[in-house]
Amino acid sequence: MSRNAKINTLLLLVVAALAVLPLALGLGDHKEEPFTGADGEAETAITELQPDYEPWFTPLYEPPSGEIESALFSLQAALGAGVLAYYFGLRRGRRQGAARAGAAGGLADGEVAARGVEDGGGPADGGRDA
Repeated sequence: MSRNAKINTLLLLVVAALAVLPLALGLGDHKEEPFTGADGEAETAITELQPDYEPWFTPLYEPPSGEIESALFSLQAALGAGVLAYYFGLRRGRRQGAARAGAAGGLADGEVAARGVEDGGGPADGGRDA
């Protein structure tokens, strides 16, 4: 197994352990809602410390149920993951394209990065090959 495969396997096992251990160990069993968000936890802590506290801000939209709130949160997370995946894929594609252009043109990697990405990689005469 290659070094990268070992690292990927280890990271996958760590993520799986982080997902399963709280459930297996029963963390949060003493609570009415064991896995509420940070907002709910903060609200509970504040009202315990200061029962007469008045919030100075109200949400623009409050979902009618916890399930809808969870669905909106999941949608937000999925959209964010999609944007990040697009960005990293775009960067990787540009890097691979610059490397291929450098290999075809006989340029060093540093020259490809300096010339290919900054000015679009075309010749100085407007993109026409002579």
